[in-house]
Amino acid sequence: MLDIFKGAGLLIYPLALCSIAAVFIICERLYALRKGAVLPDDLVDAVVHGRAYSGGTHSVLARILGFANEHKADPEAVKAFARLEINRLERGIPYLDVIYATAPLIGLTGTVTGLLQVFSQIAPDTGLPDPVAFTKGVALALSATVIGLSIAIPSLVGSGFLQRKVENYAVKIDLLLERVLGRHTRP
Repeated sequence: MLDIFKGAGLLIYPLALCSIAAVFIICERLYALRKGAVLPDDLVDAVVHGRAYSGGTHSVLARILGFANEHKADPEAVKAFARLEINRLERGIPYLDVIYATAPLIGLTGTVTGLLQVFSQIAPDTGLPDPVAFTKGVALALSATVIGLSIAIPSLVGSGFLQRKVENYAVKIDLLLERVLGRHTRP
């Protein structure tokens, strides 16, 4: 297993950085996007049933409702604030897109440089490589690509999952906001 990391050479450092960043972003966003932090049930029920808002004071919905109560006369400002809050929910997710695009390319760079080293060791007099060294060198060279792909695949899955979660929240917030704004505009 350690040979795989050695085979990546110096490119293991940017690959490790990508890996750490991806794990951090996915874990942080999963925590930040939990239901209680975005749409607590008590606040959603209060909006749906037209009751006074209580609870969930530090949630996304509570911030939107607070802004809506302060700016009852300006529904466009409330909608803009809600879009801003939804944009905050997406924080970090675009970096996962960069990671899942970059990690395999870094791995491919490691593979190419590793193969260059392997092919440069071909004996000039025979034109043939040492078969054992050649096979081992190719296997190590490909390890950088394996590491890059093992970082990219979870990043891609995490990005898709988190983006879909944000989209679902955005739709729910939009519906709840229409209900709140409808209440504020009635005579």
